[in-house]
Amino acid sequence: MASTGGAARNGDRKVIFDSEEAQLEFETSEGVEVVPSFDNMGLREDLLRGIYAFGFERPSAIQQRAIKPIVKRRDVIAQAQSGTGKTATFSISILQNLDIQNRETQALVLSPTRELAQQIQKVILALGDYMSVQCHACIGGTNVGEDIRKLDYGQHVVSGTPGRVLDMIKRRNLRTRNIKLLVLDEADEMLNRGFKEQIYDVYRHLPPDTQVVLLSATLPHEILEITSKFMTDPIRILVKRDELTLEGIKQFFVAVEKEEWKFDTLCDLYDTLTITQAVIFCNTKRKVDWLTEKMRQANFTVSAMHGDMPQKERDAIMKEFRNGSSRVLISTDVWARGIDVQQVSLVINYDLPNNRELYIHRIGRSGRFGRKGVAINFVKNDDIRILRDIEQYYSTQIDEMPMNVSDLI
Repeated sequence: MASTGGAARNGDRKVIFDSEEAQLEFETSEGVEVVPSFDNMGLREDLLRGIYAFGFERPSAIQQRAIKPIVKRRDVIAQAQSGTGKTATFSISILQNLDIQNRETQALVLSPTRELAQQIQKVILALGDYMSVQCHACIGGTNVGEDIRKLDYGQHVVSGTPGRVLDMIKRRNLRTRNIKLLVLDEADEMLNRGFKEQIYDVYRHLPPDTQVVLLSATLPHEILEITSKFMTDPIRILVKRDELTLEGIKQFFVAVEKEEWKFDTLCDLYDTLTITQAVIFCNTKRKVDWLTEKMRQANFTVSAMHGDMPQKERDAIMKEFRNGSSRVLISTDVWARGIDVQQVSLVINYDLPNNRELYIHRIGRSGRFGRKGVAINFVKNDDIRILRDIEQYYSTQIDEMPMNVSDLI
């Protein structure tokens, strides 16, 4: 295998670094087999029933490579595009290794947003439908007493956000002695800024031989370096950066000379948005509130979501959006990671994101699991440079939006 940089040998496995960007190529550690069907993974019968009932027919690329090593209790770092089934990868692995007879918590999944933690809980419960699995979402903004009651009842799996999980561990309501697996979803976000300390704190309360699995669509080099602190000889399953922009998603830009023109452009596009479901991203909570208000004044129906809203309100908005009664959602990046609403086939970046990684996460909200999607970027004169930078970084092409954009959705 040709190496673009130094190959770090690790037993019989090697990991290849691209010396320029320290970005890892699609390079599955040697000895990782590719298992083309769920039937050949040696999974328990009641779990297989759940997988097929959930609507999966065959495993995605990441599932073919990562489920078996996780089931074999190896530490795994998995990077794959948004919408390729990362959640099901670790959910299936968790369910396979559970001792259902033992009601103690055996797996802990941490994610950066409450919505994502709840979504993971739903996937685990759905896939484990025939296994009588108990899985609780342990998240901030909810009733602590309810958490305590659920945890005292006994939960095989806990999916949560770091703050509340740590609180429950410290109160001794979340007992960690039987935890065998820690999953960090959207790991680059989790090991960045606010969460890092909390994650280390949670990790310190876990048994010393706990298996660790990390997943994300983007894993910058510095995050991979941090992992050496709490992972043992991990198997790495990584994708090339230019394979990260999603094949099914057409990307366009609309040139708006100044900020004020964005609103009129959005109004012109409104009918196109409601053919399907659309998410509109703004960079700040204030902008989300402002744009929502302005759209409503102009008699357009939109809903909005950001991190300052009470959890009950966030839940209600998610529910309306999932069941299709609300069709246009204006949001901050709290929605950019991991949230899966099947019908979304249009994403609008009202503001271009502040960093290149977020671009992938945002546009990945459309075109889930190989369906078609469209991303439209509103670009002011001084944004052109950022757009070109994104294009170059991901080796992709973002064209001017054609007149017939509604035909593409």
